[in-house]
Amino acid sequence: MDGTFSLVLLLLFVWCLCARRMERYELTAPAAFVLAGLLLAEGIGVLDLALPHETVTALAEITLVWVLFTDAARLSFRALRPELGLCVRLLGVGLPLCMALGSLLAAALLPGVSGWGALYVGAALAPTDAALGATMMVNPDVPARIRRLINVESGLNDGIATPFVVLALAGVTAAEGTAGPGASGQAVVELLIGVAYGVALGLVAGLLLRAALRAGWATEDFAGAGVLALALLGYTSALALGGNGFVAAFLAGLAFGSAHGAPPRVLLYVEQSASLLSVLVWLVFGALLLPAVFDALTWQAVLYAVLSLTVVRMVPVALSLVGSGLDVRSVLFVGWFGPRGLASIIFGLLAIEELSGPDRRTLVPVVGITVLLSVLAHGLTSAPLAKRYGRTAPVPAAPGAARTTRARHGGRRPARPAPAGPEPAAHALTAPGDGTSADTVFRRREADRSRRRAGAVPR
Repeated sequence: MDGTFSLVLLLLFVWCLCARRMERYELTAPAAFVLAGLLLAEGIGVLDLALPHETVTALAEITLVWVLFTDAARLSFRALRPELGLCVRLLGVGLPLCMALGSLLAAALLPGVSGWGALYVGAALAPTDAALGATMMVNPDVPARIRRLINVESGLNDGIATPFVVLALAGVTAAEGTAGPGASGQAVVELLIGVAYGVALGLVAGLLLRAALRAGWATEDFAGAGVLALALLGYTSALALGGNGFVAAFLAGLAFGSAHGAPPRVLLYVEQSASLLSVLVWLVFGALLLPAVFDALTWQAVLYAVLSLTVVRMVPVALSLVGSGLDVRSVLFVGWFGPRGLASIIFGLLAIEELSGPDRRTLVPVVGITVLLSVLAHGLTSAPLAKRYGRTAPVPAAPGAARTTRARHGGRRPARPAPAGPEPAAHALTAPGDGTSADTVFRRREADRSRRRAGAVPR
């Protein structure tokens, strides 16, 4: 066990040394650790992650809590104001349609799946993970408006889908007889308690931190650790009160983010902690979950995975963006870049813990193969599609000027005057699954380009 633990730590440190270099080869942390887990465990056989179910469940739950809280707390409504209508369309119309279409497809295609099981598949595979398209998210050729839209959708749809996953799992366990007949009703009560408690906790904690920082009682050096504890507190205390901990953590993050008034670096500690656990979840996915998925894989699961990444995602997105003012290329681009990632993996691990018998053997492989195909497909197409879309994407024009595209300027943006004030942030959220915030990588690349143009850095 000590050797396995040492190997995992070595993998983390090696990735730390070469993460930026791997960007040139379009290799993200999720893809790297999935491949490492699969090759070292099944190929070479030197990685033995024979972890108890309790350990895997605890890892999945803590990771999901920190991801939900961080994504929600980093939301900036001020930065989102220009795209608020588009975000509402994607999250309020597109996401429910995606879950509904995914559930209907699962009920029709997967053999022996109940209504609750179909709802679980549809909800578990609805959230997206922008970390799988990290190359696209920091590509300046893609308009910042589109990158913000994809990033915000990715940061919030996992929290919105979580109640449906919890409700579906409760329904499946009730149908299996492993839970009482009132499991579904009890799940609804837990969700309501989690909503009320999470909002109250986040508001109170945010106002207390704001007051403590202004009064000089709190220091920013320790505030990050306190917020890290707050995220877990929202989860554990909600469970103690009979509520749903995941929903409480997500809404506590939303409420805290709107009330704390602290500098963004206060959340950095939580984001980095979530990043660490995220790559461990990807490693466990490659080493433990994928071999089990391959053993129980069926053609129906593969077909569902392909349709989930294309039709089930792209049709609801297109319908939700009708009349939004986005051109057809932008709608198709947003529809394609809906990778299935960390949240879906964690929902799959929770299903392994909650379910048994044929339901687990049918539902979990669908989630696993969909995530694997998404890692491959979105990882390989992120850079070329972003480059191609960036050449033809409409460029914002000055008031009274005609709109143009980059294709008329040799695939580049036309020259524009320097902005009078600071340029708005490229993203309102950062995706914790890749270990480095998209904003940080974007600023580094822009600084490198500036130095090259000035002759300070040779090409």
